[in-house]
Amino acid sequence: MAIDTATTKEKIRNYIVQSSHADADKIKDESMIFREGFFDSMGFIMLITFLEEEFGIKTADSDLIEENFESINAISEFIQRKSQN
Repeated sequence: MAIDTATTKEKIRNYIVQSSHADADKIKDESMIFREGFFDSMGFIMLITFLEEEFGIKTADSDLIEENFESINAISEFIQRKSQN
């Protein structure tokens, strides 16, 4: 099942804005959401739960690396890969 990248990114951005109470204008597709302080470790756990529920994916322990979740772009690419499996 193909997933629309723009829709995926918008859902992720909306979740980050709602969860972190950040200004939506400050969160870009390439923003480093952990390094820039939008999320901490608890926010990461909640993000994983959101992604699994929203996009119907399963996250394995081996998926839990920074490169998969460091930005909206990275998360969107991760979702695309997981949904193709």
